[in-house]
Parts: sequence; structure tokens; C-alpha cells
Amino acid sequence: MSDELWPIIGVDESGKGDFFGPLVIAGVLIEEWDVLALEDIGVRDSKKITDKKILSLAAVIREKYVCNTVVIMPEKYNQLYLKIRNLNKLLGWGHAKVIENILTEKPAPAAISDKFGKDHFITDNLQEKGKQIDLIQKVRGEAHPAVAAASVLARAEFINRMDGLSRQYGISFHKGASAAVDAVGRDFVRINGEGMLNKVAKLHFKNYQKIMA
Repeated sequence: MSDELWPIIGVDESGKGDFFGPLVIAGVLIEEWDVLALEDIGVRDSKKITDKKILSLAAVIREKYVCNTVVIMPEKYNQLYLKIRNLNKLLGWGHAKVIENILTEKPAPAAISDKFGKDHFITDNLQEKGKQIDLIQKVRGEAHPAVAAASVLARAEFINRMDGLSRQYGISFHKGASAAVDAVGRDFVRINGEGMLNKVAKLHFKNYQKIMA
């Protein structure tokens, strides 16, 4: 990695495939010498780590590195999606926002993101500081330690927000978009009414049609 630009901002998201809960985009700025330290504590793609470990790793990352997190809770997410009608555009806005927020705190020559769509989804949303850096968008970007750290941070925030929703409504919201998620959705609607689903779930998912059928 010595030929890369340092420091570098890694950006990743969590929740885009989950019917319940928010969309979370997180970023972490690391120096070249942080790579081994992150690997030593077990930072890697968050999909390969248990929730308990993710929460403990995220606490270390927040303490030691410049970080930023953008959380779009379901009600706001649904409003934005109705307006934008494109998840990748929404992700692009969130990624750009995180990059700009970190650059405001500390300068960096580059940022790297897992590639989720066309490059312009992020670049179109970058402001003055963001337009001056090199933006790398890479398939399987989580292989880069900065993106891996961001994925851990994003997932930890998603887990915490899901737990908060579960406590608020007294129901255990499932992750993902499976048939088990549909069952929880039906229970939620039966107890709270159809109009409240907007506050806990992403309504453009096919799950919504199944729940309301």
C-alpha cells in the first residue's frame, strides 16, 4: 500500500439491504501506519464479524481515529427516496457528506469507497473540499483497511439504532429482508397500525407489499 495516497478516508454503508432500520454511512480517516494496528485488533469487512465484536471494535475506532457518521432514519429515508427514487443517488449523497465532514476536521488527499454504482453518484455531490481529492471507488472495497474500518463503524451504528427501535416499540426487529422480517412487519402493523410502518421500515422494499397483502 506504500504507493497509495495517505492519509486516506474510507467510506462504507450499512442498512441498505435491511427493510427495518436506518441507512447509515460512515467514514474513517487513517494514516499508512494505522493499517497494521487495525488488522491487529481484527478490523475487516463487518459482514464477517459478530455484532458483539463490531460494537467493541467501533468503540476503539471512534476513540482513535477521525470519524464521521450520517444516519438516515426510516421516516426521513422514505421522504428522500420518494423525492430521489434511486438508492444509489441517496448513497452517493451520504458518502459525499461523510467525506466533506471529515475533510472539514482534517485534510486528506484521497478517499476510497466500495463501488456501489456509477462513479458520478458520489462525485456529483462533493463540495469544495471533496472536489480537490482523489476519489477511488473499488469493487470489494472492504479489502482496504480504511473501508473495513468504516464498515465496522457503520454497522455498529446500525445495530445500535435497530436496538433503539426495538426498545421503543417493544418488538424485536429482524435484520435483512427475509420472510421472518415480513412476519415481524405484520405483527408491527397489527399492533401499531399501517401508518406507523413508515417510522421503522424502508417502504420501497418488496417486503412492504408482502406485509400489506
